[in-house]
Amino acid sequence: MNNIVFGKYIPLDTPIHRLDPRAKILAMLIALVAIFIPAGWYGYGIIAVVILFVIHLSKIKLKVIFKAFKPMIFMMCFLLVINVLSVKEGALLLDLGFLEIYSKAIIDTLYIIVRLLLMIMITTILTMTTKPLDLTLGIEYLLTPFKKIGVPAHEIAMIISIALRFIPTIIEETMRIMNSQKSRGVDFEEGKLKEKISAIISLIVPLFSVSLLRADELANAMEARGYVPQAPRTRYRRLKYERRDLILVIGAFLLLALMITLAIVI
Repeated sequence: MNNIVFGKYIPLDTPIHRLDPRAKILAMLIALVAIFIPAGWYGYGIIAVVILFVIHLSKIKLKVIFKAFKPMIFMMCFLLVINVLSVKEGALLLDLGFLEIYSKAIIDTLYIIVRLLLMIMITTILTMTTKPLDLTLGIEYLLTPFKKIGVPAHEIAMIISIALRFIPTIIEETMRIMNSQKSRGVDFEEGKLKEKISAIISLIVPLFSVSLLRADELANAMEARGYVPQAPRTRYRRLKYERRDLILVIGAFLLLALMITLAIVI
């Protein structure tokens, strides 16, 4: 649980941390679109170099970023198995009689894995270099134009803010419950499948109970303070675009244009 990095903010004073959250969110969305452009391995290499440069500027250690990959290992193995069983194109690499492995299955899997890794790196950089409140404030500002068609921008931003705020709390509660269950003889690491399922249930049930209790307490606290989602409100802090934010967004658009060019040429 302590290795979970999603939603964690690392307080540092770097050029990436000082960027406007709206610019970072917009640049992230543009970069995610660029990742899905079929620009080949050259395109993915360029995007990876750009991401590594941003990581260098943010002064975040690579090993911290790599921790975000661990939850995706099972999904990557699952994608490999599915592609090997379903894709029968390209050169035959291995024939086991009951199973044939083709080159296109491996290449398609590598493409998907690289895309996932790049996406995880980009989103992890965003959450690690942006305060949760700044992140939700930026999301609300970006969603403001959609209010005209009925999109509840403030409510969506508030939900995201609460979710990000309670990620460390849920992790702390999970560790507390696990330690309590271990003191009662529950083993989460060893044992038969039935015993592991029973151990997980003994963890999930009290965790859900605590989460619902905290949600109820939060709702009562917000109502006691007169919180009304639709009410007009002012801001203590106002976001302001600077030249560096404009450079970031322009750079993201240039990266997208380069990926589109490579996709056309290739």
